Amino acid sequence: MRTALVTGVSGQDGAYLAKLLLEKGYKVCGTSRDAQMATFRNLERLKIREDLRLESVALNDFRSVIQVLFKTQPDEIYNLAGQSSVGLSFEQPVETQDSIYLGTLNLLEAIRFMGKEIKLYNASSSECFGDLKNEAATEDSPFRPRSPYAVAKAAAFWQVANYREAYKIFACSGILFNHESPLRPERFVTKKIVSAARRIARGELRELRLGNIDVYRDWGWAPEYVHAMYLMLQQENPDDYVIATGSSRPLRDFVAAAFRHVGLDWEEYVVIDQSLFRPTDLNIGRANASKAASRLGWQAGYQMEDVARMMVEAEE
Repeated sequence: MRTALVTGVSGQDGAYLAKLLLEKGYKVCGTSRDAQMATFRNLERLKIREDLRLESVALNDFRSVIQVLFKTQPDEIYNLAGQSSVGLSFEQPVETQDSIYLGTLNLLEAIRFMGKEIKLYNASSSECFGDLKNEAATEDSPFRPRSPYAVAKAAAFWQVANYREAYKIFACSGILFNHESPLRPERFVTKKIVSAARRIARGELRELRLGNIDVYRDWGWAPEYVHAMYLMLQQENPDDYVIATGSSRPLRDFVAAAFRHVGLDWEEYVVIDQSLFRPTDLNIGRANASKAASRLGWQAGYQMEDVARMMVEAEE
């Protein structure tokens, strides 16, 4: 039985990944900054909380990291922890850098220190690419990060590549484009939209205030994306992969789809609020995930319309 350590297990991706790994027969250990106080609502929602071993770890503290690795003796580590909101990173740039970059570096160094063959998956982000001006991003596209979150993710990506080359550690980065599910917290715009549409349909809310709805994004379904993470660590050689549907749509289309699924015309309820615009933003995010298709055998089965529909149907 292989053992997997999933950092950030309480988040959307961590919960879905833990469920997948359990189904594949892994012993799964999930971590949180304070496992005794954390609610783990997503694990409870997926009915898997009792099937995991839960440990506390502060990824920005090397001693804490090395202790949890010695305690759990993992064969695979999936690093999904760290501040995950682009918008919040503008308000908390130091915390964002600390939790993403330093946390990743500590894991890499702990693996090197232990001297055991441990495979590492690092959660990178499409935000690293910045504005490619309508060009579809591949693994070879340059990074031009435009937020504190993206800067931290880019730095972590290159540190993973450095440890892979310099120390021969099996380490991969998944450069994931937007992927959503009912487990998203409401600080993410897709969940905010879906929740508001439901509440407006029930007469509990009068309007939805949004920022820039003309940005284009590649939206996928999170449970599919965690399967790509798993596949990366099953390859003979470590490498980095762009994970996306390959189709980009404007945010206004997601809004329209969510409201359509509750029987409403979004234009009657949505108000554009300039105060919600980010200091810098990416106008268009496009991806070419052909490498994942050819080498991992992975392709997205759901598109933006499907994602909006499934999120609306799951909304309580």
